[in-house]
Amino acid sequence: MFDIGLQELVVIFVLALLVFGPRNLPQLGRSLGRAMREFRRASEEFRSTIETNLEINSPDPVPSPFPEPAPVEPAPAAPTPATAEAPAAVSGSDAPPTPEEPAGEPFLAQRGAKLFHSRACGWARQVAEPERLYFKRVADAKEAGFLVCPVCDPWEAA
Repeated sequence: MFDIGLQELVVIFVLALLVFGPRNLPQLGRSLGRAMREFRRASEEFRSTIETNLEINSPDPVPSPFPEPAPVEPAPAAPTPATAEAPAAVSGSDAPPTPEEPAGEPFLAQRGAKLFHSRACGWARQVAEPERLYFKRVADAKEAGFLVCPVCDPWEAA
């Protein structure tokens, strides 16, 4: 650590013997040993506290390849004659997409990344909207230089 040889240790020991005297030298050695042990214990406790709080050594959670289930809503009451036409008006293009068929292109990738994903992939949900590149076909994504995601393994029906 300090690359101190035998000659340097002898010089340090002789100087300590002259400065502190033969009676106080063992007591000084014990107190120095205790101080080093306390410092080592405190630094180990500090390091373990930081690792625990920041979870440095824990691996990142792998997102599920399956989409999260949609929250269950109560079933609507039977339509009355006045509201019988309301469901037909909602079924137009203003209706939100169902979880089974998301709107837009079925494949996406992150700008600067190497992989492309299907929209249902758990990794695709972590890509921020401004960073997304959309593709209509697997061939388009491969032509752009992206590789297939090993989690969702996107493919197209023939």
